[in-house]
Amino acid sequence: MWLKFGVDADNNLVAIEDVPSGKTDLTCIYCGGFLTAKKGKVKAHHFAHTEETCYPVSNRSIPTLPLYDNFNIRLSGKELQQLKQLWREYRNTDYSIPVVPFRLTLRGLFVWNSQQGGYDFTPLGKIPVGALPLAEFNQVQEPLLLESLAKLQGAAERAQILKSSSLEQRLADFRLYRAQLRRILEFTLYFLRVQTEQETLHKIGVTRRSISERVAEVERDLLKHYQHIEIQVLGTWEHRGNVELYFKHRYRAFNYPIGSLTEYFKFSAVEPVLQDLCQMPEKVLSAEELEIWQGDSVAFEVMSNE
Repeated sequence: MWLKFGVDADNNLVAIEDVPSGKTDLTCIYCGGFLTAKKGKVKAHHFAHTEETCYPVSNRSIPTLPLYDNFNIRLSGKELQQLKQLWREYRNTDYSIPVVPFRLTLRGLFVWNSQQGGYDFTPLGKIPVGALPLAEFNQVQEPLLLESLAKLQGAAERAQILKSSSLEQRLADFRLYRAQLRRILEFTLYFLRVQTEQETLHKIGVTRRSISERVAEVERDLLKHYQHIEIQVLGTWEHRGNVELYFKHRYRAFNYPIGSLTEYFKFSAVEPVLQDLCQMPEKVLSAEELEIWQGDSVAFEVMSNE
């Protein structure tokens, strides 16, 4: 698990995406040590300790959003291959799967179909193979996001009541998770049609700025590779920053990198893709999500100060 946020001089959490590569003035939320931004081309961008890595970061899992940037649901390599093989064999059939490895049913990836006498993929089971439509993906992920938040808050409250030595670590976990959740709620998902002198491409992405500003930036990037660019905004979805990476996973077969630009796709038919996006209902923030999105850290501050 990578450390994706550092703490600035005003005690604000700053995401790795918002800083340049190299040594920073940001510090670790767990130990206060200075951090270096690692933004290479192989590993996921993350912060590393400028000096020795502290115990909480090196020896435990840092809280991350469920089903955000990893869609293998913590399956082993063997289990993942079994799941993919079953999908390849039965995806285009009208009958259920007669035999499924027991561990995959325990993980909730299959459900028994008594009418057909076999197993069917559950929505969760379709995620590793990218087969779950975007609207249904939200239905699976969103409850998990808030469930994890509640668990982290509960752990911090228990540590506080017990006056545990782990209180500061539990509070840091809770704060880091809230920052990640707030970040995806801040983003607007967008889908663009890009016409060049050579071909028609599409781009998925997220932004916290106006869509016009982002489109202008996209055009500047593409003019380094093409002579003529026309961009059309096909759709925007507020508070849907959670969807971008699953979209890339679901449509990875159509990915069309342009130099270092990786968010472009070349579809043989874009209509089903656009329909997949447009079937997502408008995101209505719950009271808890609204509090986090607005930056209200009352829950964290109360626990920190009591």
